[in-house]
Amino acid sequence: MYGRFVSRKISRIRWRPEPASALQPPESIATGSWDAEQNKVCLWEAYGTDNTESEHLFVEDPELKCEINHDGDVMDLQFFDQERIVTASSTGSVNLFQHQPSSETLTLSQRWDRIHYHLNTSAPCTSVVCSYPDIVTVGEDGRINHILADLKEPVRVIDNADSSSLNAVTFLRTTEILTVNSIGQLKIWDFRKPGDKPLQIFSFTDERVPLHCVDRHPSQQHIVGTGGQDGTLCIWDIRQGSVPISVLDAHSAEMWEIHFHPSNPDHVFTCSEDGTLWHWNASVVNSEKPSYLQGNRSFMLNNSKVDLNQSVSSAWVASDITKGKVDAKNLLSDYSLSVNSLDVVGEHLVCGTDAEAIYITRNLQV
Repeated sequence: MYGRFVSRKISRIRWRPEPASALQPPESIATGSWDAEQNKVCLWEAYGTDNTESEHLFVEDPELKCEINHDGDVMDLQFFDQERIVTASSTGSVNLFQHQPSSETLTLSQRWDRIHYHLNTSAPCTSVVCSYPDIVTVGEDGRINHILADLKEPVRVIDNADSSSLNAVTFLRTTEILTVNSIGQLKIWDFRKPGDKPLQIFSFTDERVPLHCVDRHPSQQHIVGTGGQDGTLCIWDIRQGSVPISVLDAHSAEMWEIHFHPSNPDHVFTCSEDGTLWHWNASVVNSEKPSYLQGNRSFMLNNSKVDLNQSVSSAWVASDITKGKVDAKNLLSDYSLSVNSLDVVGEHLVCGTDAEAIYITRNLQV
């Protein structure tokens, strides 16, 4: 590993979306920090390097393009579009930052102050999700806010969405979202429906293990992945019952983020407090195939239904009842500090850690 550290613990990291016609790999990265005397949102230029012989991540030498102070820890960070970044704050606020390419500056263009709160005290905003023109936020107050970038006030607030902390949110469809909470539940909400009741509720076990992260399959909206306090990776088909279809023993500590690969969702990536970042490859689920798993560690897909000849989502949810193994490898070997966030585009993956470094690979085997 090589590199240059970035002087602060990274809580969230994202590739900047490229124009639809762009053929070049992503080069810009946005980061948010936590646990600093002065937290910041930064935009970096990540120049490509020769990494053709290994899929393992290394510390790249990014150039800081611009930065701006952030009030509170950055609990979540998402690109709203190519030039705007939305952040969730531990102060209960949500911020919209504008990048000015001509001057290479970040400016605060909109702030929804303390839209997450309990009584007279602010409550951390834990997660945001964007689908232009909509922004949805959730927080430790159990509240859901639906906001628009150009409006100062939320267009919809579900005050009593949950009696426990809502830890993450994702869009299922244009008007439907899915949330995960601190008692191990998934809930589906439809903004077309009045009131504060979810459409459906799912739960893994009666032990109420907190869930920290969720991601939706990019082309099959009924397939979602979750991770939580016990490090378990669960794959759900929300059309089929209220429990996950696959359960993998993934991490030895809290799982902080999960992402399906956007164009090849047989591949899933997870990161954890235990310092690991796993690349899961369900497309080679076959006990007769050699595993490229480091240390020969294997992960069983409990109740998995696998058919290698099925469509892109079938490696996780096919109808053939075949108990198999998911090949996996740790992209950060010999590492111990928490890996807090990751993002993946094409063959390019980036992650942020408590080691105050940006780790990148440009040669993912997907």
